[in-house]
Amino acid sequence: MSVGVLVRRRTVDGATALRGGGSWRPSPYQCAGFLFFLMMTLAFWRVPLCCDAGQHAAVVERLKADLLHPRHPMADLPGAGSPYYSPYAVAQGAFARLTGLGGWEVLRLTGPLNLLVLLTGLGRFVRVLTPRPWAPVLALTATALLWGVERAWWSGYLNLMSMTGNLPYPSAFAIGLALWAWALTGARARDTGGVRYLGPGGLRPLSGYAGLGLLYGLILLVHPITAVAAVLGALALVAGWQRRWSAALAGRWALTGAVALTTAACWPYFDVFALAGDSSVDAMHRRLYLDPAGQFGLALLGLPALWLRARRSRRDPLVLMFALDCAVVTYGWVSGHYTYGRALGLTLLPLQLALAVELAAPRPWPVWRRLLGGAAAAGAVAGLLTVHAGALVPPAVDPVGFRQPPDWPSYDWAARHIAPGEVVITDGYYSVHAIAGYGPDLAAPAWPDASLDERERLRRVADVRAYLDPASTRALRDTVVRRYGVRWLLLTPYQRVPEEAVVVAWSRRTGEVLARVGGERRDYSTTSSTGMLPRVALE
Repeated sequence: MSVGVLVRRRTVDGATALRGGGSWRPSPYQCAGFLFFLMMTLAFWRVPLCCDAGQHAAVVERLKADLLHPRHPMADLPGAGSPYYSPYAVAQGAFARLTGLGGWEVLRLTGPLNLLVLLTGLGRFVRVLTPRPWAPVLALTATALLWGVERAWWSGYLNLMSMTGNLPYPSAFAIGLALWAWALTGARARDTGGVRYLGPGGLRPLSGYAGLGLLYGLILLVHPITAVAAVLGALALVAGWQRRWSAALAGRWALTGAVALTTAACWPYFDVFALAGDSSVDAMHRRLYLDPAGQFGLALLGLPALWLRARRSRRDPLVLMFALDCAVVTYGWVSGHYTYGRALGLTLLPLQLALAVELAAPRPWPVWRRLLGGAAAAGAVAGLLTVHAGALVPPAVDPVGFRQPPDWPSYDWAARHIAPGEVVITDGYYSVHAIAGYGPDLAAPAWPDASLDERERLRRVADVRAYLDPASTRALRDTVVRRYGVRWLLLTPYQRVPEEAVVVAWSRRTGEVLARVGGERRDYSTTSSTGMLPRVALE
């Protein structure tokens, strides 16, 4: 049995020989990435967390309370089987337990960490695609700006505006891991990577393929829909670059797949494979398909570059990746399983990266490449001015009036009165998304979850609506309170306070009222930003 070792050596000469090598100089991408990291982190910390952040903060709070057996993320119900309890969330919950931080604070700290994984993964993957030093810089620019002239805001979208709110989500971490997985997969399929160890028969050791499988399994557990795109990307890289096949090599790639599936199957918190037939969240994802030209049109500037790559090789990995991703997105539209539209963000990536690699070519450029570069620059400026500039320019110093990220209200004022685990009735758009992130439970969860039968969730939603109906009776309200153990009401300014409730606090910004169900009653008058509140019972 022969064992070979291949090592690439660096020649040391001249004045640097005494130090053992030349002085270190940062690459263009290291400089650009560091500046982008600082800029994006400051922008992320400036913008209030919104939208799905309340759900993810609630997940951290439940794990902080019980790391091994967390309750339902938003309700006083068992949480077994909830896909929100991924390895990523468990790590966040463990950190919260160790530090005593709340869910919202953990999300704030997680955002820069996810950004670091994304930036390093992008740089590593682009370096596998091409040795051109400016390609990663152009790739970062393209992925941040070349989307569309309408705001594309969704979990898993890597544009500049969307990242101000979505950086702490599991999808951002999973995409960063996917970029790293593609870089490692591409290096093995292309047999590149600088200094490397070659085992018997010129093959890499089994441990590397097993570790790669562990990485893909982790992606599957953290964010299953991102894992679909990650696996398609891996197939494209192997099909495109793996030229020489043997039984031993096929066995190594089979080991990668087996380890990935085993890793996912062994996770004790939920069964990730059971999610394949879950259609409970399809309806909410239909809007992903409603304005593709406005949200993603600028990314089509990468089509000429992708076409050039296809002419050079029909097995080009970026071409195959784009075709496979388009097939998945199309399937989601045709079948009605609109959740597959979540892959749209990663579907743009082959276009953006192909454009970046093409424009990183050394000069002099032919006329067609100069035209392509000019169009890409114009598209980046258009995307910045129409959508993304507001992510970087605070309103206080904005001379133009750029469109700003969502500015959601905080519910600290209400959460300080509500103990963790106490049940709240609310149907305000902001409050129903945010309040569970502070530790309270909702009588009716805002999102479907595999740990709760969707019919039961809809029954709870109907009961909350019946409770808040102005025509509801005292007997009906008492029944709902007893059924769900309700302790608090969080009401909009346009909803009446039931006679049996005791108003405890209100928000100057939104005019919302926090009332406790039960308690001693006495009259009190005050004013809000929306005007005088009626004389209500205040604790």
